Amino acid sequence: MQKRHSDRLSYFEDSACTAREFYLPYVEKFRPIGSGMRILEVGCGEGGNLLPFVERGCEVTGIDLSANRIAQAKDFFERSGCNARFIHADFLALKVPPEEERYDLLVIHDVIEHIHPKSDFIRHAHDFLMPDGIIFWGFPAWQMPFGGHQQICKSKLCSHLPFIHLLPNRLYNGILQLCGESEECRKELLDIKRTRMTIERFEHLLAMNKCALIHRCLWFINPHYKKKFDLKPRKLSQPIARLAYVRNFVSTACFYITHKG
Repeated sequence: MQKRHSDRLSYFEDSACTAREFYLPYVEKFRPIGSGMRILEVGCGEGGNLLPFVERGCEVTGIDLSANRIAQAKDFFERSGCNARFIHADFLALKVPPEEERYDLLVIHDVIEHIHPKSDFIRHAHDFLMPDGIIFWGFPAWQMPFGGHQQICKSKLCSHLPFIHLLPNRLYNGILQLCGESEECRKELLDIKRTRMTIERFEHLLAMNKCALIHRCLWFINPHYKKKFDLKPRKLSQPIARLAYVRNFVSTACFYITHKG
């Protein structure tokens, strides 16, 4: 397991830096970010992605299934001297608020690949938007080298082995077990394998739920790798980005802007 996955304050700070340099500017191409804007992050974790939006004067809310992550988010925001609202809840169980209480922007980063009822989730998320609201999505393409999230493994070997998540379940689980991964970790990784997300599947689900795709940006080198590995982020070249299925193997991050159609 990489240190950043066990040191949650560092993870919070790294996430805030990446959001400040890449996520917020990307969103701002399609919607001005400023005082009074209402933002909801689904699957907020420690809340690092939200910090740059608070610095711009936005009213932010974060929701997460993990009570521990929500407690950390409250603590880290208090240390930062910033105000935010954090909720421990299942997003799919939340009722759609009345229109005047909906959001200008939803941030859903590294979440959709963990969700089983993806179609319900996508439809529900768009229902939380103001009429002119948008959603920023970010996720790793399933077939990319670490699309299985094996970097969370405690074993240094497993956490650095690319493409092993593409192996048959029995062989994949056997390698994880051989490397000493706990039953809980193996269960989580196999669950991610079942809920895999590809570029084509995501866009099909958007169309099926009548959600409008405003923009897509595929990355060869994930923006988060700048803080993580000191690598310069690079977008995927357009010729490769247009190659259906092939592009999944080299897209380490997929950015989307959508709204309710």
